[in-house]
Amino acid sequence: MIAIVDYGMGNPGSIQNMLLRLGEQSVITRNHDEIRAAEKLILPGVGAFHLAMQNLDELGLRNVLNEQVLTRNIPILGICLGMQLFGKGSEEGLPAEGLGWFDAYTRRFSFDGVGKPLRLPHMGWNTLQAEFPHPVVANLPEGSRFYFVHTFHVVCEQPQDVLATARYGIPFTAMIAKGNIIGAQFHPEKSHRFGMALMRNFVSL
Repeated sequence: MIAIVDYGMGNPGSIQNMLLRLGEQSVITRNHDEIRAAEKLILPGVGAFHLAMQNLDELGLRNVLNEQVLTRNIPILGICLGMQLFGKGSEEGLPAEGLGWFDAYTRRFSFDGVGKPLRLPHMGWNTLQAEFPHPVVANLPEGSRFYFVHTFHVVCEQPQDVLATARYGIPFTAMIAKGNIIGAQFHPEKSHRFGMALMRNFVSL
């Protein structure tokens, strides 16, 4: 069973629908016992970083996620804001401490020195450049495109944590990975067959 963590941010129903199309059973939950029983976790998210962390803490989910991911090594996929929460913090909103699983910080796009500033948020389709082999990006179709909606992007201090990059005026981190922890800045659930291929890889880990 895959647990889609429900902490009041984002649209977990779209993710569950994609998993159903893949023949995978999932539960949208904030119940600690259901999360502890899951074989894989998905942390979605849309919205402000500090509100997301506030919700996770108020629901007691930070400790449960740390237990599952860091102690039991349960695979987890963070999507959009969910990926950003894997880092230490963000420039967005009020100060808040992230989960701290990556030595990374989320920063607003800056186009200084690269010509005319581009419109924010970065919204639409973009292609990935894989930085190293990983099962979650294995055998993706040629020219795979994924749907992005974001104004902030993750900046990793450790280059080996950057699984894939994309470009919007500047190159930016599109995916991160370390052991059982994987993050995607884009929305697989909105990325049609490309997103489905990536999700199939994740559930097959």
